[in-house]
Amino acid sequence: MASLNMHFLCLTLVLLVSYTSAFTSHDYSSALEKCILFYEGQRSGKLPANQRLTWRGDSGLSDGSGFHVDLVGGYYDAGDNVKFGLPMAFTTTLLAWSVIEFGNSMGNQLNYAKDAVRWGTDYLLKAATASPGTLFVQVGDPNMDHHCWERPEDMDTPRNVYRVTSQNPGSDVAAETAAALAAASIVFKDSDPAYSAKLLHTATNVFDFADRYRGSYSDSLNSVVCPFYCSYSGYHDELLWGASWLHRASGDASYLAYIQSNGQTLGASEDDYSFSWDDKRAGTKVLLSQGFLENSIQEFQQFKSHSDNYFCSLVPGSPSFQAQYTPGGLFYKASESNLQYVTTSTFLLLTYAKYLSTNKGVAHCGTSTVTADKLVAMAKKQVDYILGDNPEKMSYMVGFGQRYPQHVHHRGSSVPSVREHPARIGCDEGFQYLHSGSPDPNVLSGAIVGGPDNKDNFADSRDNYQQSEPATYINAPFVGALAFFSSAM
Repeated sequence: MASLNMHFLCLTLVLLVSYTSAFTSHDYSSALEKCILFYEGQRSGKLPANQRLTWRGDSGLSDGSGFHVDLVGGYYDAGDNVKFGLPMAFTTTLLAWSVIEFGNSMGNQLNYAKDAVRWGTDYLLKAATASPGTLFVQVGDPNMDHHCWERPEDMDTPRNVYRVTSQNPGSDVAAETAAALAAASIVFKDSDPAYSAKLLHTATNVFDFADRYRGSYSDSLNSVVCPFYCSYSGYHDELLWGASWLHRASGDASYLAYIQSNGQTLGASEDDYSFSWDDKRAGTKVLLSQGFLENSIQEFQQFKSHSDNYFCSLVPGSPSFQAQYTPGGLFYKASESNLQYVTTSTFLLLTYAKYLSTNKGVAHCGTSTVTADKLVAMAKKQVDYILGDNPEKMSYMVGFGQRYPQHVHHRGSSVPSVREHPARIGCDEGFQYLHSGSPDPNVLSGAIVGGPDNKDNFADSRDNYQQSEPATYINAPFVGALAFFSSAM
């Protein structure tokens, strides 16, 4: 493995010599540090002594107590105070994948990245083991939460607990949780083998639960997960994704057999052109393509072909090109939180480039080919755009560069901190800060916001949550991308 990583690093150094850049390796390293630091601003629970974003305080310390279970910890997903299990698990999976692929490039940030993974898995372990035959998938009533604007340290909205069971299944959220635990088991395999084994054992049980009791959690918990994190793509993609991670983490042949026998039913033959907390198909194909490229698992050749189709859809001039880009060159998928699709596609570009380069492969787009260096160049353009090389000359990462969002749609960032204002700020009282024109009193360092529109325009306003709200799953894949460029430049 070490020789492959060194081969890839040497190759990327050669590839990037010819690329002009507005940023240096120091800039990418600084952005990487901030990108990981953001997760400390999203922490729920009892904060550790080494907490660096000191404007945050303890919160949600009684989560789960109404059900006589301990659900303290985990992450708030975005600018609200709810702990949504599906995006939290996806975030944890992508953080782990970033470490797996690019951890050797993280330098002194590697332990912080592993801490970010562990903050997620510690909570997911609780959610998966607190009660037999049950997976706890959410803490907080989002409908009530969204009627308040208050910092997590003050929240007094209902901390209802929601779960999936054999009678009310949630294969999507359960299989994603299994994926997160399995991926994280790889991260900690050498540094903490006992913890790694616990993660993998729990992942196996949770996946079995997801597969045995099939159904979408959107059907079981409709009003509290929809429209916030409704499983629009269904649960088939998560089952294939979860099995793929368990195969990679365990090497157990039964998961290979599962993928082979269930793949067609679960969407293995379908091409999809986005990768997100909801739809895992493109990411699964890239993950499984490694089995063909590096381990010669012939049954996985189809996943290499589907991965090629995904990347060809992003390449202008390709016969199967179908992506949209803004005039400034940003990949554009949706009007709300578009940068989540940019960061996931960027991570996949770099990961696939790694798989191709270590095996002297190319992507086939009809009769033409796309090389690893082309994929790296495409990824770099997206990374640089987010960091400020764009028509607005705006960094979309808070705290990075000379100009970045000052009015982030985020309760904790916009309301005076408990350090500066110890007295409670109530539910309705907090709205004055949402609508204030003043900059955020607390810098949510490293947060990547939703981003500009399809014309490269950005409104720096808290009221415009579509553009100004950050989320844990926007940052997670960007950790890997920044690690790559911090060492490659």
